[in-house]
Amino acid sequence: MTNIRSLFATRLYQSTLGPFDAAELRASCYSIAEDDDAGNEWCEANDFPGYTSYASLTDLPWRFPIFQAVVDQLDKHVAAFAEDLEFDLDDRKLVLEDIWINILPEGGIHTSHIHPHSVISGTTYVKMPEGASALKLEDPRAQMMMASPSRKKDAREELKQFVYVKPSVGDVLLWESWLRHEVPMNMSEDDRISVSFNYKWE
Repeated sequence: MTNIRSLFATRLYQSTLGPFDAAELRASCYSIAEDDDAGNEWCEANDFPGYTSYASLTDLPWRFPIFQAVVDQLDKHVAAFAEDLEFDLDDRKLVLEDIWINILPEGGIHTSHIHPHSVISGTTYVKMPEGASALKLEDPRAQMMMASPSRKKDAREELKQFVYVKPSVGDVLLWESWLRHEVPMNMSEDDRISVSFNYKWE
């Protein structure tokens, strides 16, 4: 009798963030980007296309109440995902470590990376114009497939080397922080805006 099973699953959580004012969040992102001199200087010095507050601001929920409303919703989603992952948190909890804005203009990319020292990472989507890039997720076993042939184009999703997820405005995506991911080039003439975050075990 033949038995073939899938082992060592990589989970991806996708849901609607919850009730929030999308227009207010979008306006707040632009307002912060306009006033964040340190962030803009960092982006220029590091050849980061567009704007990110990752290296400059750590208090978005304090600055704008809309971000606190977002965090309140994220806390619920992260708790649900942690339960799905069957984490034994040992009477501790996952708490927000940092949250930041990403504004990618036409031609902007965010190269492949992971989020070290965090447990769960994710993004919620504020502005996704037609042609804006999806999120590209990489099979974490890729470096061990040294002599493997490529997969068929119509291979099952769990067997693909890369999976592209095209979220909508208001979606939240969560994954374990070790999962390598990237944002391919924004082919839209308009900005792609997202808010990313990390949760740690405390």
